[in-house]
Amino acid sequence: MAEETPGEKTFEPTHKRRADAAKDGDALRSREVATVAAVGTGGLALLGLGPWLNDSIGQVARAGFSFDRAALDSFAPGAVLGDAALALLPPVMAIGLVVAIITIASQLLLGEGRFNPGNAAFKGSRINPLSGLKRVFGVQGLIELGKGLLKLGLLGGIAWWWAAGRLPGLLVLGRSPLETQINIAVEAISSLVGVLIIGLLIIAGIDYPLQIFQRNKRLKMSLQEIKDENKQSEGSPEMKSARRQRQRDLARGGVAKAMKDAQFVIVNPMHFAVALTYDPALAPAPVVLAKGRGETALAMREIAGEQSLPLLEYPQLARAVYFTTRPNQMVREELYVAIAALVAFVMALKRGQHPRRPVIDVPPELHFDGDGKVARTA
Repeated sequence: MAEETPGEKTFEPTHKRRADAAKDGDALRSREVATVAAVGTGGLALLGLGPWLNDSIGQVARAGFSFDRAALDSFAPGAVLGDAALALLPPVMAIGLVVAIITIASQLLLGEGRFNPGNAAFKGSRINPLSGLKRVFGVQGLIELGKGLLKLGLLGGIAWWWAAGRLPGLLVLGRSPLETQINIAVEAISSLVGVLIIGLLIIAGIDYPLQIFQRNKRLKMSLQEIKDENKQSEGSPEMKSARRQRQRDLARGGVAKAMKDAQFVIVNPMHFAVALTYDPALAPAPVVLAKGRGETALAMREIAGEQSLPLLEYPQLARAVYFTTRPNQMVREELYVAIAALVAFVMALKRGQHPRRPVIDVPPELHFDGDGKVARTA
């Protein structure tokens, strides 16, 4: 298999890449889904608001085809048109408003809820003939042409099938009363919209995955782009080092004062640290002055080095003291023997002696793992 080069865009776009593209206006859009939403909503609106619209149309028709002497003597076309508009506009605008809201909502849901006003701004490339020819004869243009032919064939066939069954009744529609004509016309339009929605759903089911595929193809990333994104997300090594240093400085501030009277520090070896002292005049057993894990443990190691405190690496004992004893509290009675051996070892070091490193046994019931859970013994 050929090795990927850093410049080849063969990797799927990350979530950040998709989100940034959506912010810049390249959000997932599907005209066919918008068409289904608009037509479907319009059909449902016709069913719900149809009686209102029928009454308005009937009112306008009756007024337009009723003549008397007064109407002929004082004929005012402006008033007639105004009355017709007042009767028809409310139901028509109500249907249009519902369709517009659902259509916009459908596209916002597809496009991660983003609306970019910049897409409506004037762009010279949109009226550039060369750019237009490129769009028409390019790959995208061929795809749109195929989609258009598919829609024409499918929707035309559905409309022909619908008309074949209704055409005889529609041809004699003029012989019926006005109210009957209006009701049949609205019912015919609603049924036509209903059958066309089936074809539109098929087209949208093809277009939506195609739009996802095309957008992913546009947003594919190279290996170098993924590395750069990870570096921006996680920060450069210098920034991470500075962040760790700040955390360590904060940790130092929390334990530096407590460690001033410490005699030794037990560590594990990097993740846990416990500072202890033993003064018979203050307490009958060793006392924990400070403890920490992670950055705090590293800060305690640094302070111990600055104060020339012995660092004793006893992982099991360090965890046992850490999870069983709070600061300014004496160690557990079960650990007296182990801690006493370390106290004797540290006192010998301070007298200039070179004692052997003591062997420490921690009771099995105080064997903790890194999460503070007692380790099970076989």
